[in-house]
Amino acid sequence: MPRLTIDGREIEAQAGQTVMQAATEAGIFIPYFCWHPKLSVPGNCRICVVGVEDKGGEWVEIACNMPVAEGMVVFTNSEKVKARRKATMQFITLNHPVDCGICDKAGECTLQDYHYEYNGERSISLDAKVHATKHYDLSERIVLDNERCIQCTRCVRFTREISKSNGLGMQNRADHTLVRAVEDGSFASDPYSDNVIDICPVGALLSRSFLHKARVWYLKPTASVCPGCARGCAVNLWHRRPEWKLRSAEQRVHNDEIDRVTPLDNPAVNGPWICNKGRDLARVFGRARAEGAMLKGRAADLQGAIKQARSLIAAAKRPVAIVSSWGSNEELAAFKAALGGRMTAFVKPDHQPEPGEVVEDAILIRADKNPNTAGARALFGDAAPDIPKDADLVLVWGEGFDFGRIPAGAKIVYLNAWLQPENGHADVFLAVSIQTERDGHYTNFAGVTSAFSKCFAKPAGVADAEALFAALAGTAGGGE
Repeated sequence: MPRLTIDGREIEAQAGQTVMQAATEAGIFIPYFCWHPKLSVPGNCRICVVGVEDKGGEWVEIACNMPVAEGMVVFTNSEKVKARRKATMQFITLNHPVDCGICDKAGECTLQDYHYEYNGERSISLDAKVHATKHYDLSERIVLDNERCIQCTRCVRFTREISKSNGLGMQNRADHTLVRAVEDGSFASDPYSDNVIDICPVGALLSRSFLHKARVWYLKPTASVCPGCARGCAVNLWHRRPEWKLRSAEQRVHNDEIDRVTPLDNPAVNGPWICNKGRDLARVFGRARAEGAMLKGRAADLQGAIKQARSLIAAAKRPVAIVSSWGSNEELAAFKAALGGRMTAFVKPDHQPEPGEVVEDAILIRADKNPNTAGARALFGDAAPDIPKDADLVLVWGEGFDFGRIPAGAKIVYLNAWLQPENGHADVFLAVSIQTERDGHYTNFAGVTSAFSKCFAKPAGVADAEALFAALAGTAGGGE
């Protein structure tokens, strides 16, 4: 294990590490643009220069591509390093526009931060800036501002090394270099393409769905789990901060919306990446909601509906339950404790693959489009739903079940969160909360359990399933 000294602090590195890796592991910050811990090292931005001391004095080199050596002495902030870093920032911003006030990356831009930290001066160039395309459609999901691009090539390397689509390349040379999608359309069909937005260190690659929507300082991230497949990727759901809630009537609806979704680095599940489907969770959570109970299709108050469902369950001689694979571990355990001894329970998939989507791949995407099949099957087994002909009550929890499979004459108690035709066919319909309105855990296909947290309050007239099951069993009275 080589030992080296960085800024007067002796650290032990691993053999084969670079100075950047050793410093990062030791909590010593060295600035970078093109370097990324999950990508190859091109060493083209030069901002990570450090000083190395030897018998001839201090010389500078880039930390991202310099191997550690026994006895090495490194300076990350010497006068020589500061001068080289300042010159590098002057060069990088030579043609870069100073339009931070209109840039969607404002608040998250490392170039903006480094310009303030390491340069802080006006451009010394007397020549006019080289202009390029300001709004180039890289795909239907991503807009490219070529003037902001610093040619770090992170996006190009991502498509070659992570998503394997080889969908992006560099065109032309020097200050006329442009990032472009290859003509075969592979970038447009890359199911992981939106990750290049996250790893772009400047405001060059922008999400069309988030463009001009909100400043990031008006938003807050809530840690959650993507329910799009059995991988259960860790994500951040970004939504409006309470102190920055909108007040006008036409904008108020945005206060309870997901504005964007980004990966939450979890080495045990998804690393720093998610697929594009995970980015589109706002559409999943933003569907029309069922916000009230019903008795045979007619609106009812929640407590009255719970009482009616409890009576039907108590009177049933052969009740069957169809359990949701979108239920949290807490909700599933609550069902098992309250009704598991009373009903024969089967687990169903709530969602199936949609036409056109990637069903499964070797990176993240799983064929099972439900987040907690493993958690549900651990409690209720993996037998396919098989409703006996003499079943006289069927409790259906969640989406995706064909009511035509329910025996004629059997009573139906239905728990669902969305506005769907089946709701009106149930003897008792109970509207339940969705993932963004409660805390909980999912267990993914590999047995890794991850937590998600509440973003918003549930609508009035909606019950939390975890509390509801005890009320349906008659062991609790509220359902709230």
